[in-house]
Amino acid sequence: MTDPNAYPAAPQPAAPLTESEDRQWASFAHLGGILSFLPALIIYLVFKDRGAFTRQESKEALNFQITLVIAYVAIWVLTAIITVVTFGLGAFFGLLTWLVWIAGVVFSILGFVSAKDGKAYRYPVNIRFIK
Repeated sequence: MTDPNAYPAAPQPAAPLTESEDRQWASFAHLGGILSFLPALIIYLVFKDRGAFTRQESKEALNFQITLVIAYVAIWVLTAIITVVTFGLGAFFGLLTWLVWIAGVVFSILGFVSAKDGKAYRYPVNIRFIK
């Protein structure tokens, strides 16, 4: 019979990732950038202590996605200001959001392919907020 006042066993840390799992989650962190920053954030938070390559690559992907969010916000603010000042001509400036999105998709796919092969990928334009 078990003692009802006994403390439950402490949770055990998760097992380290195998080399193939480490590459897999690192590549998914890059590929998730097609959707937004959330996949890279979730992978970073869940797997950062289980695989060094996943930690490095998910951090890189997350920093790139945060950089893209800042670019989107800057474009939207400039578009709004230019639209008000020029009475509507700033809407053409809003097309830059498509260029940022396309660049994000292309670089995310390049990061996915590189990480899948076990090579570290560095985005050409990236502000590294998370060290």
